[in-house]
Amino acid sequence: MTIVTFTAKGQILIPAELRKKFGITKGTPVNVYEKENKIIIEPIKKDLVKAGRGLLKTNGRVLKNLIASRAAEEAEL
Repeated sequence: MTIVTFTAKGQILIPAELRKKFGITKGTPVNVYEKENKIIIEPIKKDLVKAGRGLLKTNGRVLKNLIASRAAEEAEL
Protein backbone atom coordinates (compact mmCIF):
# COMPACT_ATOMS: atom_id res chain seq x y z
CA MET A 1 0.00 0.00 0.00
CA THR A 2 1.31 3.44 -0.95
CA ILE A 3 0.45 6.46 1.15
CA VAL A 4 -0.16 9.71 -0.72
CA THR A 5 -1.00 13.19 0.58
CA PHE A 6 -3.30 15.87 -0.77
CA THR A 7 -2.05 19.23 -2.03
CA ALA A 8 -3.63 22.51 -0.96
CA LYS A 9 -5.84 22.26 -4.08
CA GLY A 10 -7.10 18.79 -3.13
CA GLN A 11 -4.94 16.98 -5.68
CA ILE A 12 -3.17 13.65 -5.17
CA LEU A 13 -0.52 11.80 -7.12
CA ILE A 14 -1.57 8.30 -8.18
CA PRO A 15 1.52 6.06 -8.11
CA ALA A 16 3.03 5.28 -11.54
CA GLU A 17 2.49 1.53 -11.19
CA LEU A 18 -1.27 2.04 -10.73
CA ARG A 19 -1.50 4.60 -13.56
CA LYS A 20 0.23 2.13 -15.88
CA LYS A 21 -1.89 -0.83 -14.72
CA PHE A 22 -5.17 1.05 -15.32
CA GLY A 23 -4.07 2.98 -18.42
CA ILE A 24 -4.37 6.38 -16.78
CA THR A 25 -2.64 9.14 -18.74
CA LYS A 26 -3.00 12.92 -18.92
CA GLY A 27 -6.62 13.74 -19.66
CA THR A 28 -8.03 10.31 -18.72
CA PRO A 29 -11.56 10.85 -17.34
CA VAL A 30 -12.36 9.18 -14.02
CA ASN A 31 -15.43 8.70 -11.87
CA VAL A 32 -14.98 9.76 -8.24
CA TYR A 33 -17.59 8.57 -5.78
CA GLU A 34 -18.13 7.40 -2.23
CA LYS A 35 -18.99 3.79 -1.43
CA GLU A 36 -19.17 2.22 2.00
CA ASN A 37 -17.39 5.19 3.58
CA LYS A 38 -14.50 5.05 1.06
CA ILE A 39 -13.54 7.36 -1.81
CA ILE A 40 -13.38 5.43 -5.09
CA ILE A 41 -11.48 6.73 -8.14
CA GLU A 42 -12.43 4.69 -11.20
CA PRO A 43 -11.09 5.28 -14.73
CA ILE A 44 -13.83 5.52 -17.35
CA LYS A 45 -13.34 2.78 -19.91
CA LYS A 46 -13.06 3.95 -23.48
CA ASP A 47 -15.51 2.69 -26.07
CA LEU A 48 -13.00 0.87 -28.27
CA VAL A 49 -15.29 0.88 -31.30
CA LYS A 50 -15.85 4.61 -31.05
CA ALA A 51 -12.16 5.25 -30.35
CA GLY A 52 -11.10 3.21 -33.40
CA ARG A 53 -13.53 4.89 -35.77
CA GLY A 54 -11.61 6.47 -38.65
CA LEU A 55 -8.38 4.72 -37.67
CA LEU A 56 -8.07 2.99 -41.03
CA LYS A 57 -8.40 5.50 -43.83
CA THR A 58 -9.97 3.46 -46.65
CA ASN A 59 -12.15 6.16 -48.21
CA GLY A 60 -15.06 3.73 -48.27
CA ARG A 61 -13.25 1.01 -50.26
CA VAL A 62 -13.90 -1.67 -47.64
CA LEU A 63 -17.61 -0.90 -47.51
CA LYS A 64 -17.86 -0.79 -51.33
CA ASN A 65 -16.09 -4.16 -51.58
CA LEU A 66 -18.39 -5.65 -48.96
CA ILE A 67 -21.50 -4.41 -50.79
CA ALA A 68 -20.17 -5.75 -54.12
CA SER A 69 -19.33 -9.09 -52.51
CA ARG A 70 -22.82 -9.39 -51.01
CA ALA A 71 -24.39 -8.48 -54.36
CA ALA A 72 -22.29 -11.16 -56.11
CA GLU A 73 -23.36 -13.73 -53.52
CA GLU A 74 -27.02 -12.83 -54.08
CA ALA A 75 -26.58 -13.09 -57.86
CA GLU A 76 -25.23 -16.64 -57.46
CA LEU A 77 -28.37 -17.73 -55.62
